[in-house]
Amino acid sequence: MYGMVLEAFDEMGRFGFTPNTFARNIVMDVLFKIGRVDLGIKVLKETQLPNFLSFNIALCNLCKLNDVSNVKDVIGMMVRKGFYPNVRMFEILLNCFCKMGRIAEAYQLLGLMITLGTSLSVNAWTVLIDGFRRLRRLDMASYLWEKMVQNGCSPNVVTYTSLIKGFMEAKMFSIAFSFLDMLESEGHAPDLVFHNVLIDCLSKMGSYDDALDVYDGLLELKLVPDSYTFCSLLSTVCLSGRFSLLPKLVCGLEVEADLVVYNALLSYFCKAGFPNQAVKLYNTMLDKGFRPDNYSFVGLLRGLCGARKIDEAINVYQGIVMNNPAVNAHVHTAIVDRLIEAGRCHKAIQLFRRAIVEKYPLDVVSYTVAIRGLLKGGRTEEAYILYSQMKHIAVPPNAHTYRVMLLSFCKERNIKMVKRLLQDVIDARIELDYHTSIRLIKFIFKFHSSSSAVNQLVEMCNLGLIPDEMWRKLGLLSDETMTPVSLFDGFVPCERRAGNANHLLLNGGVGR
Repeated sequence: MYGMVLEAFDEMGRFGFTPNTFARNIVMDVLFKIGRVDLGIKVLKETQLPNFLSFNIALCNLCKLNDVSNVKDVIGMMVRKGFYPNVRMFEILLNCFCKMGRIAEAYQLLGLMITLGTSLSVNAWTVLIDGFRRLRRLDMASYLWEKMVQNGCSPNVVTYTSLIKGFMEAKMFSIAFSFLDMLESEGHAPDLVFHNVLIDCLSKMGSYDDALDVYDGLLELKLVPDSYTFCSLLSTVCLSGRFSLLPKLVCGLEVEADLVVYNALLSYFCKAGFPNQAVKLYNTMLDKGFRPDNYSFVGLLRGLCGARKIDEAINVYQGIVMNNPAVNAHVHTAIVDRLIEAGRCHKAIQLFRRAIVEKYPLDVVSYTVAIRGLLKGGRTEEAYILYSQMKHIAVPPNAHTYRVMLLSFCKERNIKMVKRLLQDVIDARIELDYHTSIRLIKFIFKFHSSSSAVNQLVEMCNLGLIPDEMWRKLGLLSDETMTPVSLFDGFVPCERRAGNANHLLLNGGVGR
């Protein structure tokens, strides 16, 4: 029908009629909905007498498209014409800015609201709290919650769901459960979204039985599972590896098969060892008229590679990239990762380098996967060059990047590269995981105990970049001070004494 609307609009001009604001609003809405943002903005700018609805239509569509740049421009146009967003539009705009991590713009909008005397609704407060939760600024999220309460605005289930999710993801469980207690004490009835979030968070933190208990309790609360419940359940099954549980859990469950469900099933089939089923499901999805997104593409590529159809996967990937300009880093990473797993490291790196040349979106995970492929293929120098390049283009390496590289260089006994990386770890204040820390200490004290790398370990210890878990398991964490006692007496000057640890290291390192 959209084509007919645009055709009728053109015919108005041919017959000598001048479209009024109402007609132009309709056309503008259609242009945004078919993805012609540039033309939609053009229609808005050329409308001689735009009304509140004109700007409302533009802003709603642009927020759905997450087009922050044009949102800001349209707000400016709106204010200059003497119009201002209403309460609902302010909430939509705040949500758009916060969702995209544009907190500065959200604060500017908040300033406009205060200037206009618009009171913050519970939805507006919740959007701001969730925005900081997305940025992992839980201190600010908590501060806003306190201000919300002080201003006489009562948090609702959605507010508490966001806070509980944030603190559970940060593994700050005591605070998360204190918010849960508040939710219950204030008489709020947790809704289905809350339970979906709880299932997802519990499964990601490894509490699979608790996650399944929450799911089992939905029927008692007379809550009907939806597609997101189903997807959270699939995630729990996949993370726990209890694939045989799924048929029993979903028996009698009626869930509308939308794109989210299909994508979750694609992931499930790949992880459960049924790649051919994943490929068949993708084809079924297309037959039913669903338009695949990036998650669908990842599921298809993993399915093809899992079914050992490597060349077909490469061809499909090239077709996806050619026909879908909005392909994200996740898709590029998936094909490179699966080719490396299949032993096709050379082809994987070839595709990755092409992605760099074509300026495809790549993130830290993409680069880390490519570095792992180079290291696996024995191309150490190239791996370090790629590592340097990612820092140069402002894609900062994360803890996993350093883990991959440090473990590889320890295995090769390349102390020169280990020392380079350790200095970068110190400069970036990256905390290493337990396994990587143990391997590092074993390697350095077994083969290079007189090296300056020992001093780097001392500095990392003092900065808290080596996890307490390692010290506890070695019996080297002081219960009184809750700080690691020195492992390094006898090698470098240190104020603290740890004879047992020193003995341990002088006799060949940790874990002999």
